[in-house]
Amino acid sequence: MRLCKRQQQLGTLLQEFHLLWHPQPFRERQPVWCARWPALAAELLALDDEAATGLNLDGLAALNLVAGHVPEVRALIGLSELPLFSSPPVERGGERWAWEIPGRKRAQIEAFAAAASPEGRPVLDWCGGKGHLGRLLASDWQVPVRTLEIDAAMCRAGVQLAGRLGVAQDFMAADALAVDLHELAGRHAVALHACGELHRRLIRHGVQAGIKAFDVAPCCYHLHLGETYRPLASPSALHLTPDDVRLAVTETITAGARERRQRDRAMVYKLGFDVWRRRLNGDRYRNFRPVPDVWMRTGFAEFMEQMCRREGMPAPAGVDMTEYERRGIERQAEIVRLSIVRHAFRRALELWLAGDLAVFLEEHGYAVTLGAFCARELTPRNLLISARRG
Repeated sequence: MRLCKRQQQLGTLLQEFHLLWHPQPFRERQPVWCARWPALAAELLALDDEAATGLNLDGLAALNLVAGHVPEVRALIGLSELPLFSSPPVERGGERWAWEIPGRKRAQIEAFAAAASPEGRPVLDWCGGKGHLGRLLASDWQVPVRTLEIDAAMCRAGVQLAGRLGVAQDFMAADALAVDLHELAGRHAVALHACGELHRRLIRHGVQAGIKAFDVAPCCYHLHLGETYRPLASPSALHLTPDDVRLAVTETITAGARERRQRDRAMVYKLGFDVWRRRLNGDRYRNFRPVPDVWMRTGFAEFMEQMCRREGMPAPAGVDMTEYERRGIERQAEIVRLSIVRHAFRRALELWLAGDLAVFLEEHGYAVTLGAFCARELTPRNLLISARRG
């Protein structure tokens, strides 16, 4: 199927089921879809903890559950399937290229490098940090690499690492949002998990500047957005807010048990505070500023005192704080279950966002492939846009 056709179908279906994935149970006590599909809501709220956790992690299983009540969403299953880039194993002389790289990050870099195919052109390593990916490509592909990175200290560290390996890699300390890409015309641009506007600018301006090949694995699509997502490709009827776009990257399959416990505790605390604020100010959600992590390591009563002081609210006086913590726990359990519906659409939404970039390249004369460069267990952000133009 051509990318533009898939993109149109995904956009149409996401727009059709906007009512299911757009509402945020954290903000809305009862998303509006609960009244339209009460049996779906009842099935979700009856799930035990293990089943609810599993469905939040497994988007395909969640989509099948939703399809049991809304059969039309089943069309998204086929559209959400993408090929895994097949690539032969790379033979390397020694492991010196991997100095200082944690195991999971190293595995992601190696999978990306194996999926991207060399063009014999000089490489632009976009937002490359210390240049780990660029260093590997300079060694494997035997081409010169220029790593662009805003952090001068990282550039200096990268120069030392490249020197130790003896590869043709130099560094350009510059802001990717301001650099003139015409200076880098004709190169093969690679970007592993450049966030938001960083990957969009590479593609948008790289096309204009004459970049000949792209291998881009996007990440954090919601960063640096305005009030809405503005497609790069042909206009679409699908309009996304930053919160909608953020949904695409909320998957935490690689998080450890400790990280998940901390996340759950933070949600319970915030929801307990929300219960108190609704009691004082009316039953509707109000945004509040990010909460310092250190506050989450205190007891609930101390957390409430700090939040009320910061938000200019009276703290509960003469009230058993365990009651609000208990209600926070109850709300968290409801949210985990009702959020399964949103998460069922997460992969389709990410594919639409990546597809927008891919179709833009296709519209500008590139031969484009969209696929996965590794298993989602290694990183949920495993989509790779590979584009070539003669």
